Amino acid sequence: MKINTNQKDTTVNIALTGLMGALVLVGTYLHISIPVLGDRTMIGIGNVFCILSGLMLGPVYGGAAAGIGSFIFDLIGGWASSAPFTLVFKFLMAFLCGAIAYGGDQTARSIKRLIAAAVSGSLAYSFLYITKSYIEAVLLGNAAQAVQTIVITKGSVSLTNAVIADVVAIPLFLAVRKALDRVPPMQGRNSHRE
Repeated sequence: MKINTNQKDTTVNIALTGLMGALVLVGTYLHISIPVLGDRTMIGIGNVFCILSGLMLGPVYGGAAAGIGSFIFDLIGGWASSAPFTLVFKFLMAFLCGAIAYGGDQTARSIKRLIAAAVSGSLAYSFLYITKSYIEAVLLGNAAQAVQTIVITKGSVSLTNAVIADVVAIPLFLAVRKALDRVPPMQGRNSHRE
């Protein structure tokens, strides 16, 4: 079940996007910083919520939640110069995940498809992040050995985060979906008891 994004209620979709964006932001704060030659990177659970956003909300709303939540973290967490890249990269991560998970069929999602979606989104993000780190290190004039150390360290951390995200987000999504499937649908927009 994709949470309401196949319906036309934009207000609910925006509210769910904000909720997931807030979870991405808070989840990103739960991390361990790792120093890397005058810079830092981190192992954490922010990507768990980025992947979960794609699985729950689909490509557009999930991408927006992942991108905006991560963007805000960068702005207030000391990475303002990277915030625009983070916005785009995390959006693409959740967008790709959501697009593969839902790919034309809004209901049929096997566990294999969910795994393919999560892994594809995580690997796409890791590729973008590692490529950006390499280009940055070269443009800053680092020696070849320093560039190699930066890329290996940041790449290892990024791939570790990818594994954590996929291993946690898929079972979490399945648990949330199962709980939501038990909730009866509302009978009307203005339903209330008298």
